Amino acid sequence: MAAASILSADFGRMADECRSVLSDEQGGSAGPGGADLLHLDVMDGHFVPNLTMGPDMCRGLRRALPSATLDVHLMVTDPGQYVDAFADAGADHVTFHVEPALGVYRSKGPVEGPARCDPAEVIGRVHEAGMTAGLAINPPTPPDALTPWLEMVDLVLVMSVNPGFSGQRFIEAALETTRGLRRFLRDEQLIQMDGGIGPENAERVRESGCDVLVAASAIFGRPEPERIGAITAIRGS
Repeated sequence: MAAASILSADFGRMADECRSVLSDEQGGSAGPGGADLLHLDVMDGHFVPNLTMGPDMCRGLRRALPSATLDVHLMVTDPGQYVDAFADAGADHVTFHVEPALGVYRSKGPVEGPARCDPAEVIGRVHEAGMTAGLAINPPTPPDALTPWLEMVDLVLVMSVNPGFSGQRFIEAALETTRGLRRFLRDEQLIQMDGGIGPENAERVRESGCDVLVAASAIFGRPEPERIGAITAIRGS
């Protein structure tokens, strides 16, 4: 599956931008070659060095694109405080990071201290709100940090850049992380990868065991006539 990350879209014409890359099944205009879902990168300016969008963006996209799958990625220090707001805004899925549960409050450190969230509690709240739940891991974090909660989640997100900005260079070690995690997941549990993915490396990402490929600048950074070709290459069909 291909997920179009709206971080690289034109915020001044967001609904039209999203409609232009989504498949017709998702309420878009791109036909069968369009993206399968929209990926919303939510950043709090603390866990990552950027400040982006909130529940109102999600709500606006839900109104404009009622059939779209809205995949919310919380890059925040305290994910629990946002679950209800995004559920009310129409999100279908919420992924949050394991690092705050380990006492790591910045994506690249070194600000550390007591754990800031209980993943089991947050996952439970996401499910109770009727959404699917994912747990994300950054490149410096050992993959076994996810182990206590793997059974509970619907999706694992492997970051292939240090989060915060689109357009970064792909970190090759993410492929090995994905291969290792795939062995411990059930067939119905998905692996998503986010960061530096484009047509040139998508095949290797899929071969590593990744089910959902997130792309931002590789899709929205192209002229509209070229976007569908990029999505097709990223999905592999």
